[in-house]
Amino acid sequence: MNWSGLESLLSGVNKYSTAFGRIWLSMVFVFRVLVFVVAAQRVWGDENKDFVCNTRQPGCTNACYDHIFPISHIRLWALQLIFVTCPSLLVMAHVKFREDKDKKYVELHHGSHLYANPGKKRGGLWWTYLASLVFKAGFDVSFLYILYRIYHGYDLPKLSKCSLDPCPNTVDCFISRPTEKKIFMLFMVISSALCIFMCICEMVYLIGKRIVKHLKIRHENERMVFADQHELTNMAPPRSLYRKTDPTLTESQLCLKKKEKTKDIGAITTL
Repeated sequence: MNWSGLESLLSGVNKYSTAFGRIWLSMVFVFRVLVFVVAAQRVWGDENKDFVCNTRQPGCTNACYDHIFPISHIRLWALQLIFVTCPSLLVMAHVKFREDKDKKYVELHHGSHLYANPGKKRGGLWWTYLASLVFKAGFDVSFLYILYRIYHGYDLPKLSKCSLDPCPNTVDCFISRPTEKKIFMLFMVISSALCIFMCICEMVYLIGKRIVKHLKIRHENERMVFADQHELTNMAPPRSLYRKTDPTLTESQLCLKKKEKTKDIGAITTL
């Protein structure tokens, strides 16, 4: 399997990923792909050759090996890595689709762009990115469950009892280096669990950021509506118009005061 080609292909995802996505990708290649290629394949390479049962009955060893190891750990982890990394290609495909669409739009509208930044996680690309996180976490959880169900827990016993046909009776079977293989299996399980945790953190970050953005937009709209509803239309008249009448004034003086106030109000209205 050409893991270097897969690494170069997925390295482009870093441009469109968040900080959590970059950490997830680093963990996948450093703690899973690199360990898988360099160490795990060598540790598990002798599982069939050095599998021994205390019998010489033809076919008994093969039957017991197939029962104890229904699927090789190496092949199961290879499938897991392929399924886990493939959802990231959905994001790259969506960005490529946006870039081609924007290029055609620029040609038709003479320089006007449809997307200011095709890699910006908005609209459909945001949903594609979120779906890729759900798929990555879901595949990791599924393979961890499959590994747990097939091998009845994350354990490799040093001695296994087998009484399948064509074995004449119950025989004892032994695998090579069970402790070392158990350590590598637990390391891969813990690495998968950490990747699941990073996917969940990234999903919470994306959803929380989107909610905060919508709340800010809603608050801004409410503020603008409040300002429009309470806009001042008329200016208040000057305080001199609200002076109390002097009770010592005569009727002729009061009439003269009223005429002066009327003239003042007319002048203010005209202004």
